[in-house]
Parts: sequence; structure tokens; C-alpha cells
Amino acid sequence: MGPFLITNFVNSLSRKPDASSHNNGLILAFILFFAKTVESLSQRQWYFGAQRVGIQIRAALMVLVYKKSLSIKYTSPSTGKIINFINADIEKIGEFCLHIHEVWLLPFQVFLALLILYRNLGAIPSIAALFTTVLIMVSNTPLAKRQKRLHSKIMEAKDSRIKSTSETLKSMRVLKLHSWESTFLKSLLQLREIERSWLKRYLYTCSAVAFLFWASPTMVSVITFGACITLKTPLSPGAVFSALATIRALGEPIYNLPELISMIAQTKVSLDRIQEFIMEEDLDTPITNKSLEASDIAIEIEDGEYTWEINSKKPTIQITERMKIWKGYKVAICGSVGSGKSSLLCGMLGEISRMSGAGIKVYGSKAYVPQSAWIQTGTVRDNVLFGNQMNEQFYEAVLDACALNQDVLMWADRDLSVVGERGMKLSGGQKQRIQLARAIYSDSDVYFLDDPFSAVDAHTGAHLFKKCLFQLLSNKTVVYVIHQLEFLHASDLVLVMKDGRIVQSGKYEALMQDHHSELVRLMDGHIKSLRQVNPLQEHNVVHEGNEIEMTEKNFECPISRSNISESNNEETETGRVKWPVYSMFVTSAYRGALAPVILLCQALFQGLQMGSNYWIAWATEEEGRVSKEHLIAIFALMSGWSSIFMLGRTVLLSTIALKAAQSLFLGMTTSIFRAPMSFFDYTPSSQILNRSSKDQSTVDTDIPYRLAGLAFALIQLFSIIILMCMVYWKVSLLFIAVIVISIWYQAYYITTARELARMIGTRKAPILHHFSESISGAATIRCFNQEDNFFLKNLNLIDNYSCVAFHNSATMEWLSVRINFLFNFSFFIVLMILVTLPSSSIDPSLAGLAATFGLNLNVLQAWVIWNLCNVENKMISVERILQFSKIPSEAPLVIETCRPEPKWPINGRIELENLHVRYSPALPVVLRGISCTFPGGKKIGVVGRTGCGKSTLVQALFRVVEPSEGRILIDGLDICKIGLQDLRSSLSIIPQDPTLFQGTMRTNIDPLQQHSDQEIWEVLKKCHLAEIVRHDERLLSAPVAEDGGNWSVGQRQLVCLARVLLQNRRILVLDEATAAVDTATDNVIQKTIREETIEFTVITVAHRIPTIIDNDLVLVLDEGKTVDYDSPTQLLKDNSSAFSKLVTEFLRRSSKSDCHLNLNWRIRKDYNVIIFIHVDSVGSRRKSNQSVTLCDRVKASCSYEGYSIWVYLLQQTKIVYCDLRRIIDV
Repeated sequence: MGPFLITNFVNSLSRKPDASSHNNGLILAFILFFAKTVESLSQRQWYFGAQRVGIQIRAALMVLVYKKSLSIKYTSPSTGKIINFINADIEKIGEFCLHIHEVWLLPFQVFLALLILYRNLGAIPSIAALFTTVLIMVSNTPLAKRQKRLHSKIMEAKDSRIKSTSETLKSMRVLKLHSWESTFLKSLLQLREIERSWLKRYLYTCSAVAFLFWASPTMVSVITFGACITLKTPLSPGAVFSALATIRALGEPIYNLPELISMIAQTKVSLDRIQEFIMEEDLDTPITNKSLEASDIAIEIEDGEYTWEINSKKPTIQITERMKIWKGYKVAICGSVGSGKSSLLCGMLGEISRMSGAGIKVYGSKAYVPQSAWIQTGTVRDNVLFGNQMNEQFYEAVLDACALNQDVLMWADRDLSVVGERGMKLSGGQKQRIQLARAIYSDSDVYFLDDPFSAVDAHTGAHLFKKCLFQLLSNKTVVYVIHQLEFLHASDLVLVMKDGRIVQSGKYEALMQDHHSELVRLMDGHIKSLRQVNPLQEHNVVHEGNEIEMTEKNFECPISRSNISESNNEETETGRVKWPVYSMFVTSAYRGALAPVILLCQALFQGLQMGSNYWIAWATEEEGRVSKEHLIAIFALMSGWSSIFMLGRTVLLSTIALKAAQSLFLGMTTSIFRAPMSFFDYTPSSQILNRSSKDQSTVDTDIPYRLAGLAFALIQLFSIIILMCMVYWKVSLLFIAVIVISIWYQAYYITTARELARMIGTRKAPILHHFSESISGAATIRCFNQEDNFFLKNLNLIDNYSCVAFHNSATMEWLSVRINFLFNFSFFIVLMILVTLPSSSIDPSLAGLAATFGLNLNVLQAWVIWNLCNVENKMISVERILQFSKIPSEAPLVIETCRPEPKWPINGRIELENLHVRYSPALPVVLRGISCTFPGGKKIGVVGRTGCGKSTLVQALFRVVEPSEGRILIDGLDICKIGLQDLRSSLSIIPQDPTLFQGTMRTNIDPLQQHSDQEIWEVLKKCHLAEIVRHDERLLSAPVAEDGGNWSVGQRQLVCLARVLLQNRRILVLDEATAAVDTATDNVIQKTIREETIEFTVITVAHRIPTIIDNDLVLVLDEGKTVDYDSPTQLLKDNSSAFSKLVTEFLRRSSKSDCHLNLNWRIRKDYNVIIFIHVDSVGSRRKSNQSVTLCDRVKASCSYEGYSIWVYLLQQTKIVYCDLRRIIDV
């Protein structure tokens, strides 16, 4: 409407003043004002509706992706990929809703513009304009295709980077302990460099597209007016200004078309990625029967083959015989590392792909305790209830059975204390007991427990076994994977696994009859470990019997290493985005040197544009004022120079964008990698990933252009205002008032909008966290049938986010409507003034130019306001990135003035002097004045109840947590005076949680790539992994999935062992290094460690007594204090020592399996009885009539209900331990 009416308006200004022209001018001004008002209201309503639809589409897609993520089995989607879906792909699709109507609007706008040109200039000039427009659009097509291809590459590179970032964050503790963070940081930066190379090409392609947009009106103008002059078409100021306004209007579709094509291309890429993910076929689901009917069968196992790799032809496990497990049975699954125990359990749960067979039927509801504990963020109570209603009596019974009562009393908010992400604030034993409590509280029909006792000490394990399996679950069907073979005797059925097959099944006693069976081989290893303990403890049996019973009755749960405090909510700034944030962003690229150059280019471009338009209007005002050749030459020259300045501006802007984005990324990533572990303990990884993905993407491709767009819009706006003031200077007073009102409106709006924008970021992080948490615990969620509850929680989180996003867009439209009306009214006042002023007091060409540019005043004003608000909202991303660029760092990696010798430590002597450790000043002391010396080259065992401070001592040794008092000396050097890299790279550790990284077996064993294949194979043989690795034809290049998901937990621990043996360092720390392996494998590993570390100082933190019984020294901790420290032999001589009690507990528990004696003889009270028991081998027991002289010696004696009992125990090889109290009970 504007270009169509501007001809008449300019002509009315050029005519002689009379009443008729005056009235026509007023009418035209009013029509223009009315048209602009309708346009503004329609546009705002369109944008508001489009944004609302976009929010709904985002929410719907998030729900679809979550639902799909929760249903995928066998191959869990990577967390990084899912986060990229949410932060990049779904956001892009939502943004496209703003542009969707442009698909039909753009051709319609082009048609209207050409129609106006035809009316004003004729057919040939309008055809020339059409030809130029089509040529520009066609030249944009290859650029748009290139944009689509590059955007796909950027998204792929971003997927890889976010995936790597996610994995690195989960493994940060391991990286710091091994001093690998620099290597992994370098690897992450390499992934970023790949992403940056694609981003560079993409941004420079965008520069070419932007240049075509800004230069297109100039090119169309030159061609169109050139055609007019060539054809000698008469030009009047009215026709010229109308044509210029039309061509400027034509510039919008010319610009928007490539942007629209680019947007369509990006949206298509995102839609294809999400569609490919959502359309993945769901594989077969487990066969379950909720109704038990009349059957007493709990599980039916049919013949079949199962595999973790979907397209693999080699099965992971093979079941060759049908089997029925009856209701109430306790079924134990045992076997060596990698034999398929966990896979069999997953087969029963339907979590592993079935290659053939009828499948496994499970009747009734299920509960599952995975080997790697899965704890959801929330309170302890939430984790135990897991969506069920509270039953106080049963809840307390479950806490007691799972040995959680004492822990709960120690925590600040009892069971309402909030655990950290993935239970990060809990010890390994606490996590295991909480998820066991979750399973028991569910009151299911069938329970699947995957090695539930490995993470707890012997005493706690015995308590859990007795209270959980044989009290609360006495009538339930329980299938449990077990490495503690002393628990096998209590099972109704034992399944022995080897090489993915069930090689034995039956009662424990029956299976032990076959002396050459796999179970006997496993038991031999177990007995061998007991014999390491037993000879030292034989004389304590009688004396400790009653004391052990007392200990169990008065069971005390281990003390927590620190109180669990509330999780920190995401820290956000308040108020305006501070100017230093803008300053740091601008100066992060070449110290801001290019910013003035870009602004100058834009100012020169704008000035030349106005100058060229004024020139052609002035030259055509009077016939023959300048020659036609001169007119078009000057016009083309000015237009050409404006295009050159525009090209310089777009290229320099892309250069700044690349540099600034990379600078901010490096600052944040480096700061995160140098942060202390306490930062990761209290900061959910979703907050870091949100900054690394969404905020970084905003900085990469959005903020520089928003910031520049604001500056350019302001230059254009002020140039138009200055032009209008040149026509009539008093107009400046009007615009001063308008600008003041606009600033007031904007200030009123921004206080709300700014906080809404921050809330969008903080409401997004919980969604990402919930996605990540649900993916990692999908198997548990499905087993407990909690999909609906988690789905509802996801809906609530998405609703909270969508609500804030809706209000954010609504507030922007509220502001835009008011400011639009304000500037439309100002333009109307200016037009009224131009009409009413005497013609002699104004320059008609200048007035026409002002009116022509004024047509875009409301668009420019809206652009300024939108950019102004968007810039501050978007700058919050910079603010959030800078927030994580200022994290207090750990001690320096290297202190040049205090570096140890290259071969330090030489002796491996460790001295602890009055060591006090606390996790933060607000928390209590965990280690309380420990003083002792670990001699060089000795083997030191560290034992104690769960939570007594064992892991804290290890962390203090590696300076993961700094001593608050005292010091640690290694070979006489205070470790707090040297750099962390010098310290940690001189020590080796196998942490409690075995961690593998996505890659190959070679990169996992030798992440720093410092060793040859031959050396790697040697350590693999020592760790009994060589054969397992050789099963894969890719050998050392065998793939390792994310988190090592395609390897069993026991195999992962063996890989970790291989790592440290390859490092060959003087000090080795084993923190529950063999908790997830069977006893036989543990014995072999301990033998390997003893042989390979003869001259090394080895510190072993263990729950298994045999693991440390042959150590040179044993340190017993209790409540953070040293209670015993001496050789095992000396400690066992003192029956009152804490270590002696621990050993007795272990033997008592173990004896229930290894000397399980069922005596059912009647004894008359008036007889003194001598009982001889002859044991030929394990499992073969008979009453003996041999004389006393054949026995080695009296094993034990006591009085029982008025008569005396002597128990003798004879074995062909040696006397073994016998549980006297069990005989007496019988």
C-alpha cells in the first residue's frame, strides 16, 4: 500500500499549494497511517500466533523424543544426541513456524511489487526488474543448498562433541585421578575444531547470502532505472520515489527467500534427524504375564539365543534346555567374569535382543536391581518409594532390612535429604542399598538382583542377605547374580554360567557332587581365598561365637562420609545483563578492533544508499538538469561502492563471530576441566551440557548477528530521523519525545523479559537432566512399569518450560504493538507537517526521500526494538557461558619452582601426619587426625565399615580433596607443594566404579597412546582378558560403546587393571578393584598384582578380607580414625582388635556355605557325646565311627543344655573351619 500511495503523495507536495492538494495530502497521510496500523496489528497477531504454534510443536516433539528414548532397548540412544535433538533440532523446527507463511507470502509480495513498477514505469523496466530479481534468487539457490549441506555437517559434528562432553563429565573423577583431563580436553577441542571448520564455511556462505540481500535493491534499482533511461521513459520524482520504495519493498522477499530456503533446509535436516530416530523400529518386547492364573510357575525359560548387537550373528548367550522356576524360589546365577550372568538376567527382563527361540516368560510384576547403581535425582524417600504410595510400617521395615536406618539418622534432612546427580553424594554401598530398598518396597512378584552385595562389606552383605532375601522376600521369587559364593547354599536353584551358556543347573549340594564341574572350580577358588584367612583365625572360633551373634543383633549401619545437603539449584544472575558481559563478548574477538570498522562500513553503506536515491530524485526533478549518462553513471557508482562496503561488513562480521565464539568456548571448557571435583559433585551435568550445546550454538550463529543487527537498525533508524529533521528541524522534538517514550516502554518491558529469558534457560536444564537420567535408567524404569510416572514428570517439566516461553513471546508482542503504534503515529504527524508546510520552505526531493524512507519507519523501529530485547535475552547465553568460565580452579597442574624428580617416587614411602580432611568448611571432618606410615614396597590393606573414610583417604592421597590440616609425604616430599599433574601422573589407581570410554579397546587401555601393541597384549594376558579380546576379529580395535555398555562390569574392572599395570608406577591404589569379579578371578588377579608389583607400594581398599589378608600391613578405619594398624598376623592375635572382628564376621558368613553341616541326630540329655565328622572333600560329609586318635585335634567344645559336646573335624588335606554355633542350633 505504501509504495502505491507514495507517488500521489510526492506529486501533491510538488504541485502548487491549493485547497485541493492540501486536502488530498491530508487524506493520503491518513490512509497511510491507517494502512500502517492495520499492517502492524496483523503482523503482531501473526507473529504471536506463529510463536504459540512453535511452542506447541516444540513441546510435542520433546514428548515424542522422550517417549521413543524410553522405549528403545538393546541400543540406548546416546545422551549427547538426545540433548542435541532438544537444544538444536527441535528449537530450529519451532523457529520455522515464524517463517512458514512466507512460503506463499514471498511470491505474492514479488507479484504486487512488479505490478506497482509496471504501473509507474511501464512494461520493459518492470520486466528488467523481474529478470534481475529472478537472477538474484537463482544465484541464491546453490548457496542455499550449500547452507543445507554445511548445516548437516555442523549438526553431526555437534552431536559428536556433545556426546564426548557428556561422557567426559560422567567420567571426570577418573580423568582427574589419572591426570588425563588435559588429554581428553585436547580430544574435545579437536572435535570442536572439526565443528568450527564446518561453522566457518557456513558463516561465510551466510555472508554471501547477506551480501546478495543488501546489494539486491541496489542492483535492481540500477537495472530498472538503466532500462528507463535507455527506453527514454519519462521519470518524475513521484515515479522515482514510488519505484525506489517498491524496490526496497522487493528487497525483503529477495532477502527472505534465501533465508527462507536456508531455514527450510535446516528445518528439513532437523526433521529428518528426528523422524529417523522416532521411526526406528521397536524390536520385540518381553513376554510377560500379569495374571498368574492357577500356575505356580514364576519364570519359564525356553530354548533361544540372545545378543546385545542387533545385527550380530554371534549370540551373547545361548539357552539349550527348557527350565521352569517355581514361585518362591531363590535362584542364584554364578560364573566367572564375562560368562553372561548379567546378560541372562537381562534376557529374563526382555532387555536383550532375541535372535531365536520362544523367549522367556515372566509371570507377575518385576523388580530389578542393576549391577551399576541407578539413582535418580531427588530425595532418598523418592528413590525408595519410586512412585508408590507411602506405607510407614513397611517403609521402616525396608530401611531396616537394607541397613539404611543409621545412614538416615546421620543425614541432615533424614530420608528427605536430596541426593546428587546419579547419587553422586552417596557412597557405593549407600547407592546399592537404596536401589535394593527401592526393589523391595515395590512388593513385586519376581525380583532380579544383579550382584547386589559387591559394593558392601562382609558384615553389611550378611545383614542384607538375611534380612532381605530370607525375611522380607521369603515368599517371593528372587533371581540373583552372585560373586559371593558363600550365599549359594541358601538358594533353591543354582545356574552356573560359562561362555554364555548355562553349563549346570540344580541344587547346590547336587552340583557339588561333580568334582570336575564349573561350580567346583569356582568354589575351589573361593576356598583358596578362605584358607588365606583361616589358619590365622582358627583359635578364635569358640571365643568369638557369642560376640558375632551380638554384633549381628545390634547391627549398626556405616556412617556416611558427609551429610547429604540439598542440591544446588542453578545459579542465575539477576537484573540487567551487565555491560562487562557485552564488553567481554565484543573484545573477545581481536580485542574489539574490527567492531568500529564494521559500524563504519554500515554507516557508509547507509549514507551512499540515501545519497544515490536522493541523486536520482534530484536529477529527474527537472528535465535536462543532468545528462542521462551522467545520471546513471553516478547512481551506479554510488550504488556499487555501497555494495562493496556491505560485502566488507558481512565478511568481517562472520570473522568476528567465529573468533568470539571460539574464544568463549575455550574459556568455558578450560575452566570446567580445571574445576575441582566438588564442582561436579554439586553441579548437574545437564547445566554444563546446556551451556555447551544451546548457549554455545546461540553464540556461534545468533548473538553476533543480533548484536550487529541492532547496531545496523539503529544506524538506519537514526539516518531516517536525521533525514526528516533535515526537511524540517522541529520534527526532531517529536522524535526526541517518541524515543524517550520508547525507552521507557523498553525499560518497563525488559525487567520482566530478562528474567523470563533466564527462566527459559533454567527451565530447560531440568528437561535435559530428566532425559539423561531416564535414558541411563530406562531398563529399571521399564521393569518397574514406571514409564507413565516418568512420562508425566516429563510432561510437567515441558509444560513449565513452555509456559515461560509463551509468556516471553507474549511480552515481546505487548511491547511491539505499542512501539509500532507510536512510530506509525509519528510518521503520520511528519506527513501532516509536510503537507501543511509552505512548498517554498521545503525541498520536494528531500521531502519525498524522507517520506519514502519513512514508509519503513515502523519496520525499522520494530526491528530495533525486537533486536534490542532479543540481544539482551540472547546475551544471557554469553552471561551463562562466562559464569562457567570463572569457576575456581584446582591447584596448579605444574608448579615450576617445585617439581619432583623425573623418576619420583623412587621408594614409594607414604607418611600421613595428623591428617584431617573435610569436603567443605560447612561439613564435618571426615578423616580425624590419621597418622601412620606406609613403608615403600609394602602391601597395605585399608578396611572398615562402609562410610568409615576409606575412599576419602584415597581422594586425599590424590588431592581430589585437599587436607584441612596435617600433610601427606611421599618419599619425604609434601604432595601439597607440587603440581597436581606431577602428583597424579606418578600414582596409579583402579577406582571403585570401572569406567570405560567410547572408542576401541586400545584407546581404553592406553588413552595417552604411549605403549606398543605388544605391551598391551602382555598386560591383557596378565589380566586374563586376552582370550576375551581375541574373540572379536578386530582385536585391539574392538569397539567399546558409550560407558563401556557392551562389556560386563567385571570385564570393565579387568580393563582398568590392565591400564594401571601398563603404567607401571611405584604406587598403586586399588579401590574395591575386584568387587565385581568372581572369587576365582579375584584370586588370579591378586596373584598377578603380587607378582607384577613386587617392589611397588600397593594400597588396597577392600571389602573382601582374603584380598588383603596376605598384605604386609592392614589399616582399619572407623569413623575417620585409625583403630588398628599392624600386620594381619599381629592384629589377629588380639581377639579384641577391630580387624580380628572383621575377619571373624567374614568367616562366619563364609562358613555357611563351605561347611554347611546338617546334623539331625537325637542326643539324650544324660549322655556326654563325642561327635566325629569326617570330610573327604567339599560337599561329601558323613558320620565317622573312627577313634579319637585318628583326629588331628579337638576343634571345639562347649556345654549345651546340661551335656557336653566335642566337635572334631578331619579332612584329608587340612583342618577347615566349622561353624560350631550352627551345629549347636541343630
